[in-house]
Amino acid sequence: MLIDTFDRVATDLRVSLTDRCNLRCTYCMPEEGLQWLAKPDLLSDDEIVRLIRIAVTTLGITEVRFTGGEPLLRPGLVGIVERCAALEPRPRMSLTTNGIGLKRTAAALKAAGLDRVNVSLDTLRPDVFKTLTRRDRHRDVLDGLEAARDAGLIPVKVNTVLMPGLNDDEAPDLLAWAVEHDYELRFIEQMPLDAQHGWKRDGMITAGDILASLRTRFTLTAEDDGERGSAPAERWLVDGGPHRVGVIASVTRPFCSACDRTRLTADGQVRTCLFAREETDLRAALRSDAPDEEVARLWRLAMWGKKAGSGLDDPSFLQPDRPMSAIGG
Repeated sequence: MLIDTFDRVATDLRVSLTDRCNLRCTYCMPEEGLQWLAKPDLLSDDEIVRLIRIAVTTLGITEVRFTGGEPLLRPGLVGIVERCAALEPRPRMSLTTNGIGLKRTAAALKAAGLDRVNVSLDTLRPDVFKTLTRRDRHRDVLDGLEAARDAGLIPVKVNTVLMPGLNDDEAPDLLAWAVEHDYELRFIEQMPLDAQHGWKRDGMITAGDILASLRTRFTLTAEDDGERGSAPAERWLVDGGPHRVGVIASVTRPFCSACDRTRLTADGQVRTCLFAREETDLRAALRSDAPDEEVARLWRLAMWGKKAGSGLDDPSFLQPDRPMSAIGG
């Protein structure tokens, strides 16, 4: 079991498979990209599977989410999913992706054992997409979403970040589109995860702003609190259901008290929070031939030191020193 001093138990593991990405989203990284991790610093496929096996069979992890960077850039992804699907007990597995490579990989991922996907899409307008991502790949994302739905990677969740002056007027249109295509839309407040440290609290689109915009066109009925559990998204029924929309308000409505996550970076570090400044090195233990029991002990020790909150609700919050692409969203 992975438990901290506030009696929170981690059952959800986020695994970053690479720090690389084929988009350059303005709220994530500079146009020229970043200094990528050297290949020897990345965990190998065998090391990733071993750590997930320890997490699932020894530490009580029941959910595994593969992230990046862009996880579809990982050459061994399908094999990793297939090997993890063979674990006993079998974890529920999902993937967070920008969707560009999903058209060609969705069916193979489903066959390997992946359960569902989260796809990032911030706009329905190709020109705005190009401005936000610095790449002309909007059609590829839409095609990837359709392929994921057709392959049975459901529910297909769409993650959207609204940016002032770019797509902040699109919330109702995005929700109407998601309902039409049977996707579950989730708005995410912009967080301070950009490598260039350009995030500013003033002017960000808040959960309150998003809900007010949606209510100009839709009737939203809040889900019962008991249905949310440890999920980061607050959810509302749209026009009485069955479709739902979610809002992840990490900045204005922190949900740290119910957090059930632990994170593994692409280079084998445990992070107890996306915004943590401390890391515990599991890669070194693996490469020094430490037994599973020692790796599990280090992981438990890291989780025992997890802080009460992320600090995002503090106006003086300082951004983490590692960009999101190296940590995993």
